[in-house]
Amino acid sequence: MTSSLPTDKMANAIRALAMDAVQKANSGHPGMPMGMADIAVALWAKHYRHNPANPHWNNRDRFILSNGHGSMLHYALLHLTGYDLSMEEIKNFRQMHSKTPGHPEVHITPGVETTTGPLGQGLANAVGMALAEKLLAAEFNKPGFDIVDHHTYVFLGDGCLMEGISHEACSLAGTLRLSKLIALYDDNGISIDGNVEGWFTDDTPKRFEAYGWNVIRNVNGHDVAAVDAAIAKAKKSDKPTLICCKTIIGKGAPNMQGTDKVHGAALGDKEIAATREAILWGHVPFEIPADVYAAWDAKEAGKAREEEWKALFKAYDERYPHEAGEFLRRMKGELPGNFKETAKAYIASCADKMETIATRKASQNAIQALAQVLPEFLGGSADLTGSNLTNWKEAIALRADHPGNHINYGVREFGMSAIMNGIALHGGFIPFGATFLTFSDYSRNAIRMAALMKVRSIFVFTHDSIGLGEDGPTHQSVEHVASLRLIPNLDNWRPCDTVESAVAWQHAVERSDGPTTLIFSRQNLPFQERSVQQISDIQRGGYVLKDAADAKAVLIATGSEVELAVKAAGELALQGIPVRVVSMPSTDVFERQDAAYKASVLPKGLPRVAVEAGVTDYWYKYVGLEGAVVGIDTFGESAPAGVLFKHFGFTTENVVAKVKSVLA
Repeated sequence: MTSSLPTDKMANAIRALAMDAVQKANSGHPGMPMGMADIAVALWAKHYRHNPANPHWNNRDRFILSNGHGSMLHYALLHLTGYDLSMEEIKNFRQMHSKTPGHPEVHITPGVETTTGPLGQGLANAVGMALAEKLLAAEFNKPGFDIVDHHTYVFLGDGCLMEGISHEACSLAGTLRLSKLIALYDDNGISIDGNVEGWFTDDTPKRFEAYGWNVIRNVNGHDVAAVDAAIAKAKKSDKPTLICCKTIIGKGAPNMQGTDKVHGAALGDKEIAATREAILWGHVPFEIPADVYAAWDAKEAGKAREEEWKALFKAYDERYPHEAGEFLRRMKGELPGNFKETAKAYIASCADKMETIATRKASQNAIQALAQVLPEFLGGSADLTGSNLTNWKEAIALRADHPGNHINYGVREFGMSAIMNGIALHGGFIPFGATFLTFSDYSRNAIRMAALMKVRSIFVFTHDSIGLGEDGPTHQSVEHVASLRLIPNLDNWRPCDTVESAVAWQHAVERSDGPTTLIFSRQNLPFQERSVQQISDIQRGGYVLKDAADAKAVLIATGSEVELAVKAAGELALQGIPVRVVSMPSTDVFERQDAAYKASVLPKGLPRVAVEAGVTDYWYKYVGLEGAVVGIDTFGESAPAGVLFKHFGFTTENVVAKVKSVLA
């Protein structure tokens, strides 16, 4: 957009909307929007390529507000430039069911690319988006047809840089030379507790230079021309760029600017009146003059940019129809037409082979089979590829100087998970990444954000219990499966053999409304025989694996403990006690089944015993207080897996005794 309106008036519109919306809500963070308003003018008015009429245009630039507490900055920009975000929504800031929640939320507010608020994760999401852009460009662009050619811009603050995830993500971004990633740092020296010099004295420019970033220092964040020039310079770099913008938090509030008082609370009527006078804003709250709207309006420019791209893509489609079709399919998140058939055939082949292998190996075999029809697969591991087994024969390791489809994330579990979320949000790939299950704790908030955002991220966790063995309790998962099951909208699968592992992978790939964890064993697990109907029922999360006429009790098990439940049922049968065995690889999916199906698997009135090598509390929702759980409510020990399972009571004899106890 181009305008003769002074840029300070454009910026002051942001300041006014931010302070008025926070004041009306009596909640929010006016300081950052007021401090970054001039930076926002430089980026959004002079560089940011977007179309307010189509927030999902494939070749748009991506904008991420990593310091998401300053959400009114983003909402003001979206409203002023012409997105479907009315002034009524601005007035309803932080109110129930508004499009202007306390922190930006993807799928809620048009133009918001990712949900931010937990500091540092937006920056990591941006790394994922920039990586997706680079890989798609390498795959689909042809001479004269740069159909993938956009930048990822991210605003961030001191809090984002203090969070450790910023190190994980930005280190990798520098190594991979993600040159279309441009970060603008709001260096205002203030956090909630006050002046950061008491707890944050890093030399941030040197830190990012050490990562391999291009760093532009000491930019006056209130000089639109200076920020504009810095962005233009950044766009010419062959590295990711950090632009360090010196700003005053709450710029314009004469008595509060530059202090922590303006960070996270309404300014109050008196200070707002003083601010209006100081910035020469003679308008009532939520009133924007026509010349300001005209200066900010990006609808015509955005439409023209998209139309130009459409013309380019039309010519590309005529020259490269297959590639064009594949690009559109993948950006829509649609699976290949032959995916379901391929998955079904592979599951059948697992049933025929009857292999006894570790489920982590079964997972790798599934990846190998599905990758043949999923060019969008983008795998990886946090420095445990040889243990997690996330690579496949045709996988190509990603490096800075050549594209690939398998990422060595390094020992960066949290960064890996948040980067995956950014990749999924960008579109064009189905990302999966792996580590040991015990390190899911490092990833946990990114997993939660994936569930909140309903993105198709696939988190692969191996070495899932005390079966890890000699590495001991520091590495043995005990509480992790149960805690992951507590996250809403997260599907967790802990399969017992090759067939269940294949079904779990199919489910994770086909699921388009949320993330999935796939939890696999280190140790070999025996194949379980099933009918065709039983194989079909696996996708329902829980099913009857072994039944018995006139069953007296139900054994429920997951993963490596299914074998134990089957053996115990066999021993009980010899003693004249018929028992049903239910394999429940995904309690989350099972809970979504209709009441009739769940009752057919777990009949009312039959005593129940659950068996899982983890904490017991979760299972009482299924067995009731009158039931029993064979589990482990302590940390593990360092010893061979077989010794540990016996030590902690995962034996046929103990399971038999538990069943008898609930029948007594």
